[in-house]
Amino acid sequence: MPRIIKLFNLNDPGWGRGNNNGSEPPPKRPQGNGDGPPDLDEVWRDFNNRIGSLFGRKGGGGNNRPGNRGGMTPPSPRGARIGLGVIALVAAGIWLASGFYIVQEGQVAVVTQFGKYKSTSQAGFQWRLPYPIQSHEMVNVSQLRTFEVGFRGGARNKVLPEALMLTTDENIVDMQFVVQYRLRADGAPDYLFMTRDPDESVRQASETAMREVVGKQSMDFVLYEGRTTVATQVQTLMQQILDRYQTGVQVSTVAIQNVQPPEQVQAAFDDAVKAGQDRERQINEGQAYANQVVPLASGQASRMTEQAEGYKAKVVGDAQGNTSRFTSILGEYEKAPQVMRQRMYLESMQEIFTRASKVMVDTKSNNNMLYLPLDKIMHLAAQDASKSGVAGSGSSTLASPPAQAPSRGSAAPVPQSSGSSNSNTLPRDRTSR
Repeated sequence: MPRIIKLFNLNDPGWGRGNNNGSEPPPKRPQGNGDGPPDLDEVWRDFNNRIGSLFGRKGGGGNNRPGNRGGMTPPSPRGARIGLGVIALVAAGIWLASGFYIVQEGQVAVVTQFGKYKSTSQAGFQWRLPYPIQSHEMVNVSQLRTFEVGFRGGARNKVLPEALMLTTDENIVDMQFVVQYRLRADGAPDYLFMTRDPDESVRQASETAMREVVGKQSMDFVLYEGRTTVATQVQTLMQQILDRYQTGVQVSTVAIQNVQPPEQVQAAFDDAVKAGQDRERQINEGQAYANQVVPLASGQASRMTEQAEGYKAKVVGDAQGNTSRFTSILGEYEKAPQVMRQRMYLESMQEIFTRASKVMVDTKSNNNMLYLPLDKIMHLAAQDASKSGVAGSGSSTLASPPAQAPSRGSAAPVPQSSGSSNSNTLPRDRTSR
């Protein structure tokens, strides 16, 4: 090894001057050249001589050019073996070093051995057996891949063969949507080896799933309330198809960008939509009116029913009460008819006079008598006096009736002219007996 280092030492001043190993003095150069750098030919000749000496060869290769001394000598077997071993060792080191590689973050390396899948390497500094035994291929598993179906770049750049789809009610819709997907962490080998063109497979699977889902729905459902449902069903069906083909792809989102009828029937469809909207509006107005009137009518019917039930209960209760009272009175009447008859008469008169404001008293001489409710007048006067603050004097005056004053409920007859045929009465409180 020291010999090899000495031979190829770049700091050797004998390079290009015919000094093969640095042990012999350099040959004299022609005058006038000075001490300038050696010629390129001399450097190349010196390099060949040093290589030859490594294999046991001495001299300058058998030519008679200046600077070449000695003739060609065959290399020794020991030197040849050493040289070949060094070259083989260097080549083996370079070959083994070619197996080192770096996997970036978000990527994986799929290692194959003689073309067959061997393993998957994660991010970091990795090593494999050098080519042609093993090789690797980088796959980005963190990239979110996106493609468009039915348009390219903008909604106006339509691709009609992809966009036009048939619904279950035999109508054609213009469907434009976007699909986003990425690779699963363990799906890189499937992505590389299970399908010839996995990205195109995802596109075809998305178009197939969309046509199948749209073909099972009506046009109104796809255009209006069913967009989210359609997108969800398409994503589920796409994932099932891709898993069945073992593509290693995970579908992230399916977003519907635009759904409309074909341009040729757009005007007619707008008219139909307006008519449908008017129909819905009228239905909603009628439903609102029904919601307002029906509860009101129901409330009135319920109120009338409850009133009828209350009136029925009242009448039945009164009838039952009257029946019970009459039955009890009949029992007492049968025991003492005369007493009961008198009592019933007095109670009837009392009830009648209690509600009457005027009382007509008949006498034997056919003279009308004025009935004065003195006890009631005295009671009202006492109340007025107490409210006005002069209850002391007023009450004592009204509270002391004359000795001949009739008792409560009695009448004081006052004779009037015999010629009068009608009687005048003073107002009487309805609550007095």
